[in-house]
Amino acid sequence: MQRMNVGIVGTGGIALASAAWMAHRGHAVSLWSPRGGGADALRSKPLAASGVLDASVRVGVADTAGELAHGADVLLIAVPVNWHRSVMDALIPHLQPGQLVIVSSMSSLSALYLYEAALERGIPISVASFGTTVLTARRHDGAAVKIMTRRTSLGVSCLPRSGQAAALAACESLFGDGFTVDENALATALTNINPVAHGPLALFNWTRIERGENWPQYHFMTPRVAAVIKQLDVERRAVANAFGLQVRTIERHFAQSFNTESEQLSDIASELHRKRGGPPGPTDTQTRFLSEDMPYGLVFTLALSHVAQIPAPATEATATMAGLIVGEDFTAANDLIFALRLPAESVSGLLARVNASR
Repeated sequence: MQRMNVGIVGTGGIALASAAWMAHRGHAVSLWSPRGGGADALRSKPLAASGVLDASVRVGVADTAGELAHGADVLLIAVPVNWHRSVMDALIPHLQPGQLVIVSSMSSLSALYLYEAALERGIPISVASFGTTVLTARRHDGAAVKIMTRRTSLGVSCLPRSGQAAALAACESLFGDGFTVDENALATALTNINPVAHGPLALFNWTRIERGENWPQYHFMTPRVAAVIKQLDVERRAVANAFGLQVRTIERHFAQSFNTESEQLSDIASELHRKRGGPPGPTDTQTRFLSEDMPYGLVFTLALSHVAQIPAPATEATATMAGLIVGEDFTAANDLIFALRLPAESVSGLLARVNASR
């Protein structure tokens, strides 16, 4: 296995978990906090990981996007998707031809935005994407993270498609085996099931969130809540089919991520609650379940449904109700839809872009 220099954007749970995992595998890792200060503790102490990885590793800290990108073989973007465009814009002037950037996880075709924006500057890079994260984790503090899960199977796509083999090899070197190939970046974007699960969970448990109650997510994914989630999932897969793509069901996602055995979604939720006892649902009204997953998940799916001219009534209703309950127009919050020119795009035109060979 070749030792690589890896730069990670972000200092949240997934960023710290990824840093610990990669460093433990022998790679040289540095982190950059886009908001500043998030990695300061790591200047003087090692990063401690617990859970499925028990390790203490040393990682570097970069002060700027340029410092992080300089000399990196691979860059990993591990920030919420509503930060993707701003951190990508910060990175682009410093990217070097031939670098690989991994977006973990990718929504709203942010990988396509990065790939095309770099090309416009004459910088040919490869951009790999995951539909969800390789690891699930919670940050304890600036130098400690608990890694709960290492997913056993995860799809990866690459722009351009000619870089797919090299991207797959890099992911396996960084994280280990278990990666499969997604057809393209659009398939990866539509593989992300967080929006279809998180929207109904947040809306139908909103008073618990407002009251700051302790509520285990899967216990409150009751049969009727699961039925709404299932309808959103049906519409997500219908949009994918309109672009000629087959994406896994939400039930299959849970089976691949957590080795569940139940067939019905409500039974899967009960099984996960018995096995894991959580995780706890959000207790902050600014939860990413709505602030991130609505504009960059369901609203993005709606934009694709308009391109494909197919109905998605449950998706539209959920996104609208989410906006009503927090007093925000989520259709205006996504800063990628217009940057990617989706309202003027066609099915064939978008497919040609995500299937670019170089």
